[in-house]
Amino acid sequence: MNPAPSLPTQPDVSIVIVSFNTRSVLRECLESIARESSGLEVEIAIVDNNSADGSPEMIEADFPHVRLIRSDINLGFGAANNAALDGCHGRYIVLLNSDAFLCPDSLRLAVRHMDENAKAGLGGGRLVGRDFSWQPSARMFPSIVSDLTVMTGLANRFPKSRLFGYFDRTWADQSLPSEVDWVPGAFSIIRAEILDSIGFFDPAFFLYSEEVDLCRRIQAAGYQIWYWPDITVIHIGGESSRQVKSLEMSTTGSQLVLWRMRSTLLYYRKHHGAKAWLAKTIELTLYQLRALRNSFSKDPQRLNRARQSRNQAQLIRQAWQDTDGGRVSPPRPW
Repeated sequence: MNPAPSLPTQPDVSIVIVSFNTRSVLRECLESIARESSGLEVEIAIVDNNSADGSPEMIEADFPHVRLIRSDINLGFGAANNAALDGCHGRYIVLLNSDAFLCPDSLRLAVRHMDENAKAGLGGGRLVGRDFSWQPSARMFPSIVSDLTVMTGLANRFPKSRLFGYFDRTWADQSLPSEVDWVPGAFSIIRAEILDSIGFFDPAFFLYSEEVDLCRRIQAAGYQIWYWPDITVIHIGGESSRQVKSLEMSTTGSQLVLWRMRSTLLYYRKHHGAKAWLAKTIELTLYQLRALRNSFSKDPQRLNRARQSRNQAQLIRQAWQDTDGGRVSPPRPW
């Protein structure tokens, strides 16, 4: 009698990466996964957002075990992840930026933490730069007040204040594991069965706010969001955003300002209703006041700040119009 065929082993982890013109760092990312996968069953899926730098060809030639999904357009972050998630089979899903690199034991520790905490729906680790400088890694949900403290610079000026440092939890001891509201999408581990229940990313968010929305929905389903500082991930940040040359960039985090504004309005409308108007009005007013304050100076730097503030005021007006006050997502790709 022939022995019964063995069933395929379910992967411990399905790692999903979205790439847009990040060939060199993507290779480094994949090499870090290879180093940290020992002892785990890992599958990898990469969604390429119509890169023009040879990224897909590099994956096919040097990493043939990776499931590559080529998109004819830039789907953004959430929708691109969704394209891969539908074919993942792991007990856990790890979302990893193409410019993020796993440090020793990070993947093993992430799986262990999830195994040991059945109420943990999603977790994140300590994000650091190449020089191991700290990056905001565990955050609280946005609010009108927290947005105001960030935009006025009070959050940066008083980081140890529980009020002003609320959004990035800069007042907290970053060496302690903590239950938080959300963690950045550069690295996160998610219980796969939760996504089967609540669905994937909301495709209305092209870029920014999609992981905040997902964490809200995971919490609403009765699960917790955790920050584990013993998991370390090097994150460069902004590599894909820097490939987009046509829109004004913010000076912090290489964010595409217009996309961030659109997503902010979509998020507020979805979760806070009419407060979307208040969020827009406060941000617009701050830009107008900054422009006015700097317009009467003869200092070239202050005049340049006035110009930037006027541009940002115009962008928030455009974002409001583009999204019908946060009610609709503009046609993809943004």
